[in-house]
Amino acid sequence: MISLFGNGKTTKAIAKKLGHCQIFDDAFTCKEEDSLGNLLLPPSEFNPETSDLEIPSPGFPPKHPLILKARHVLSEYDFFNDVMPFSIWISGTNGKTTTTQMCEFLLKDKGALAGGNIGTPLAELDEKAPIWVLETSSFTFHYTHKATPNIYLLLPIKPDHLSWHGNMEAYTEAKLSPLKRMAEGSVAVLPHAFKDVPTLAHVITYENEVDLAQKMGIDIAQVNFKTPFLLDAILAMSAEKILLDSIHYEKINRFVIDHYKIEEFRDEQGRLWVDDSKGTNVDATIEALKRYKDEKILLVLGGDDKGVDLQELFDFMKPLHVKIFAIGTNTDKLVRLAHESGIAIEACYVIETAMQSIHTQHTAQTIALLSPAAASLDQFKSYAHRGDRFKELALS
Repeated sequence: MISLFGNGKTTKAIAKKLGHCQIFDDAFTCKEEDSLGNLLLPPSEFNPETSDLEIPSPGFPPKHPLILKARHVLSEYDFFNDVMPFSIWISGTNGKTTTTQMCEFLLKDKGALAGGNIGTPLAELDEKAPIWVLETSSFTFHYTHKATPNIYLLLPIKPDHLSWHGNMEAYTEAKLSPLKRMAEGSVAVLPHAFKDVPTLAHVITYENEVDLAQKMGIDIAQVNFKTPFLLDAILAMSAEKILLDSIHYEKINRFVIDHYKIEEFRDEQGRLWVDDSKGTNVDATIEALKRYKDEKILLVLGGDDKGVDLQELFDFMKPLHVKIFAIGTNTDKLVRLAHESGIAIEACYVIETAMQSIHTQHTAQTIALLSPAAASLDQFKSYAHRGDRFKELALS
């Protein structure tokens, strides 16, 4: 019997594909059965003696009682390892989704399909497709011990999800774990800091996008993206170069960046607003601030910061012209850090109050930026809900 932990998108897709699984979720209070013959059970019903293997949802916490009782835990990646075609895995802290989308865009005519953390579970991908391009999270890596990519693109690793992993060392180790399993003939593109990590893969390291472009023979002047999307583009182009020995500047320049990532728009008064709701950690917000570092910035900041130290962000903001409008559960923490750093701040607690205040101060000479450096679920359904609310209030 296959046991699925968590009733999320990944496990639902597996249950739909296989049928006759048992799904355990904290939201289930009694035993039920769905139309496919899957049993829906509360965690208290789990019996490791009758379970042949257990597949958790990617973000399922490692200290959950179900994980502690399970004896045959494996990730969806390991479960589909035997049928997985040539695969390109993309990980790191920021830029995974954009890089994955760009890779699929460049390789679409070769039959590439994108999946994983980008939104399509592996159970819904065509096993006959020649290439899977997979956005892979540290959560998934934690439970993966067998599957391995043919090409691994690793973006820089910055503090994130520390409350889940326990510390930065464990988070980094999860991101580097595929290298231990990669075989000769595979290729890993890594930040230079990880040049000495043991692996049988051919390793290409980079200091930054300029360095990687030079190593891959890419003319960066012909790539139209700005920071932070420039590195995403160069990594995607590197995958195409490795796989097909080709470079297509016109094609990559036709790619359109997803919503909620440094998305600029103007109101009727011509004032510039920037939705970076996907900026859910310190490094992402720093990258957004770099883009407008010479401007006066009205910054909506805050939410669930997942236990990360925010001092690096405040140190970065000190020389900038920034005023913070703090929202979310870490508002008081932001106020304290701002006062210690000498940065102007208003404690708004909710986005409605923040936007009302910004409207009275925003001009054609300022930038109103939502880049929270925090997750959204303390006050919103998702980062998309947060970004949509920001836009709605900006244009009202």
